[in-house]
Amino acid sequence: MATKRMNASFSDQVMGLVKSLRTEAPDCVAAGVVDMSTGMLLSYETVDNHPSEVLDLLAGATLDLFQGRTVLMIEDVWKERRGQTHDNHFFQEILVNSDNVTHLFVRLTEQQDVVAVVICRKSVNVGMLIAQVRRVVKEYSL
Repeated sequence: MATKRMNASFSDQVMGLVKSLRTEAPDCVAAGVVDMSTGMLLSYETVDNHPSEVLDLLAGATLDLFQGRTVLMIEDVWKERRGQTHDNHFFQEILVNSDNVTHLFVRLTEQQDVVAVVICRKSVNVGMLIAQVRRVVKEYSL
């Protein structure tokens, strides 16, 4: 199956990643993939209908979380202090709990500008969520 994913188009891989996240993450109500180089939500699946404005805001919020001005400043300071010159980002995963749901944002290892977003019911076992999402994301090299 990994060979099939590597030979598929980028769009097919993104849609496959979203479908796998949606079906394999526990208590998942929505999943998507954000391209932070464009600030666009590339693909998503959800159990509810959401206004397009909310989905657009999710992409923008993801961009702010991972590459907002202050976050980039923090990364630059750490890179300078550690003498690092690579372009990789320090923030790889972010967990956000709201009143009703848990959001997990995971940056893809091979594509630092692509973030998988999984939204689950608040009752989710966070450890299982993180383990499952990491496993699924690892299978995809977009």
